[in-house]
Amino acid sequence: QVQLVESGGGLVQPGGSLRVSCAASSSIFSIFAMGWYRQAPGKQRELVAAITSGGITKYADFVKGRFTISRDNAKKKVYLQMDTLKPEDTAVYYCNLGGGYSDTYSFMGDYWGQGTQVTVSS
Repeated sequence: QVQLVESGGGLVQPGGSLRVSCAASSSIFSIFAMGWYRQAPGKQRELVAAITSGGITKYADFVKGRFTISRDNAKKKVYLQMDTLKPEDTAVYYCNLGGGYSDTYSFMGDYWGQGTQVTVSS
């Protein structure tokens, strides 16, 4: 069993930046792809960004050029740097372990964190 714990959410003004982190409890973290998803009230959970075990990244079109996903296998952490934030980025952000990602497909893994709230508002 792997536990994932997100942190770093909060309130930020439009145009601002925020970095959220996800810490894994197990060293198997390094062999799995990681994804960041988000869910806004009344909407379905959607993929924001993903990174494979080899460091290949994938981004949703709505965050390309604004968000950056990275991972530190030694620390068992994955990060999402969010810049030029917009009110529509407001959501609970979840990290996910064990999914699969390429240019043509994506699917979620079985392990989720509890989520961290990101609110973009003036």
